[in-house]
Amino acid sequence: MSSIELIFFLFRIENKVKSCILFWREDILRKYIKYMQKDLPTTTDYFHINILVKSIIDEVAGYMKNVSKEKIAEEIQKAYIYARNAHEGQLRKSGDPYIIHPVEATRELLILRPDIVTIQSCLLHDVPEDTDKTVEDIRATFGDEVAYITAGMEKLSHLRYRWEERTIGSLRKMFVAMSEDVRVIFVKLADRLHNMKTIGFHSSKEKQERIALETLNIYAPIADRLGIFDFKEALETECFKILYPEEYNRIREELEIFKEAQDIFATKVKQLIIDTVPEGVPIVDISYRVKSPWSIYKKMQRKGYERVQDLYDLFALRIITDSVHHCYDILGTIHTVWTPVPNRFKDYIALPKENGYQSLHTTVVGMFYEFRTQPTEIQIRTLAMHRQAEIGVAAHFAYSETGQSKTAQDAYWAAELKEILNNSEDSEFMTEMKIGVFDDRIFAFTPKGEIQVLPKGSTPVDFAYSVHSKLGDNISIARVNGKVVHLDYELRNGESVEIITDKNKHPNITWLSFVKTTRARECIKAYSNRSNRGELIEKGRFILNAHLLKHFNKTLDKDLSLLKIIDGKTLDTEGRENVLVQLGNLSRKPSSVIRSVLENSSSELHKLKELGEQVKKVIHIEKIKTKGDIPELIIGGEKNIPYRFANCCSPKPLDKVVGYITRDGVNIHQIDCSSLKQQDFDRYLPAYWEGMKSQGLNIRAEMVFENRIGVLKKLTEIFFLMRINIDEMNAHIDTDGFSHVVFSLKTEEEDYYLFERLMERVKVSIKEFKEGKLLEMK
Repeated sequence: MSSIELIFFLFRIENKVKSCILFWREDILRKYIKYMQKDLPTTTDYFHINILVKSIIDEVAGYMKNVSKEKIAEEIQKAYIYARNAHEGQLRKSGDPYIIHPVEATRELLILRPDIVTIQSCLLHDVPEDTDKTVEDIRATFGDEVAYITAGMEKLSHLRYRWEERTIGSLRKMFVAMSEDVRVIFVKLADRLHNMKTIGFHSSKEKQERIALETLNIYAPIADRLGIFDFKEALETECFKILYPEEYNRIREELEIFKEAQDIFATKVKQLIIDTVPEGVPIVDISYRVKSPWSIYKKMQRKGYERVQDLYDLFALRIITDSVHHCYDILGTIHTVWTPVPNRFKDYIALPKENGYQSLHTTVVGMFYEFRTQPTEIQIRTLAMHRQAEIGVAAHFAYSETGQSKTAQDAYWAAELKEILNNSEDSEFMTEMKIGVFDDRIFAFTPKGEIQVLPKGSTPVDFAYSVHSKLGDNISIARVNGKVVHLDYELRNGESVEIITDKNKHPNITWLSFVKTTRARECIKAYSNRSNRGELIEKGRFILNAHLLKHFNKTLDKDLSLLKIIDGKTLDTEGRENVLVQLGNLSRKPSSVIRSVLENSSSELHKLKELGEQVKKVIHIEKIKTKGDIPELIIGGEKNIPYRFANCCSPKPLDKVVGYITRDGVNIHQIDCSSLKQQDFDRYLPAYWEGMKSQGLNIRAEMVFENRIGVLKKLTEIFFLMRINIDEMNAHIDTDGFSHVVFSLKTEEEDYYLFERLMERVKVSIKEFKEGKLLEMK
């Protein structure tokens, strides 16, 4: 046999062997497919989706141990087949059968380990909206709970993000559903996450950005508030890709560079910690996490960093142990072996976050300098705490033998959310939401050591109402850490607050200008609306007239004809007065009323050209807030002045800030930074973000004092603390020896109760004060 013939012979043998192997593999694959398709539709188009549904059943059976797999399979297949048949013939923009979306959304949902009702609802969530099946049809087949959740999803499908008042009614519907059954939002988050992952099939870039903005500004914060950080980070990452693709790609590339070094570091540290922790202290797991790209981007913008590697908290170790006692044992060992960074220890076990998060956080230096010169953040928690940290309130699912569950309904945010929904009008709804639900929190203590959780910036009045409405209604004096403070004092973490009451004291309408909590605001408004309607109408008239004079050189007539049509509705006299009441109790801003007038009437305000610039400014600011663009910082009236953010208060773009001159340049502080009180006032520079400088108010007021040395010093200190600037001052002594001082003042905020607050502060602080009156405000 020639060499050529030998080669052809071997080639034929090789092909036969390959064919046998291929046939064997195909036979095995056919048997596997036949197993996977058991009890499922076998339509070719749905073949790969059937396999996904099988994987869902397997995963649910893995965590729902007290429910038979047959029962799980029956209930999930029932919902899947119902949805598949209802969506028959419908396609996604990708060209896939529509049913792929609810199935993939359900797979996203499984990270929360949901109950059977939630899974069925997710599979069925688009049926009432996109098919001829109704919520009642679903109720007849699957029961009330599934029908309620799918009905909630149908309502949410109409929500569109514009951040304008006309869409707030739709937004309210989402929060109503969420406050009644949190499983509605679980399904919505899973639905939104899969839609974000497939958003590239939308041909319109504008629509992609709108959906991403909606997700970033509504759904990601909700996931954060619920403690569902996996959803939060996944949603933010998908939005980041759409809104800032160049920045996203740059950060991802920089993270890839450090990945290998981080893996080596984590492996070595894991063994080091295991060797260091005393015997008898079990380590369940040691892992690490890297900040999400969106969190990295925001921190780089906030701190002015140019490189990812400049962030020292980019990387964090997580140590999981079996008990709270051992968490503190491990912490003590770590602080003994490595040097802790001052002011970086946080005990969220003793003081949990509002969403239930618990863990010990510390930062140390000295771990493996050859791999990492920066400090290392370490988180220590139990396995139960870790589960709470990963999936938040969903960790409270408890399954019955039917696979049903009841989730926690008594979370602080849920109670406050219901209060907002019950007591706020659409025009004030988003203001209440921003202030009441998504703000950072502080902890303050009663004299008995009980914790009250409050939004950052809360006052003793907020604290009193958080304990009991009667305590707030009758508050007379507040002591913080044993010292008497003004009622508008801003509480700080860990302070002890004592409230002294007087049954003859009642809520003061001026409190609305500084309280932060929904409960305080609603109690004060309820009392004022009941007891001081006439006063509120006059105050509302005064506020609107001041706004009209300032921007349009016009005031209201006696019939309030300018308010004839508001929010598209024709109002009678009582309705117009109700608008003034809303202005008087600060439920509504004058700019909102003016916009409504301009949109819905042929008012003469249309003739005033000054409106154009005002509206443009409002639109510009809203774009800045929603899009996330970072405007330029104007310092001392000039652009392009080098600056850096102060570490003491860590201001962020769009915060109210002030500049302070140092040897190294200008440091930017939050305007209420406590460290500024010890600084030299001559070094201050005014600062604001371009397009966001507040117009404030111009006030002329007269005050009468006993003519004593030091009175003016006390008064100017009050002006400084209340952020009031003195433009002009004239004084004269009357025949009785009293000093009459007329001030021209300028404020940064349009706070129409500022004069009343100023008078209260002056009465308490300056014993020589006799009287004061407001001459003009505009």
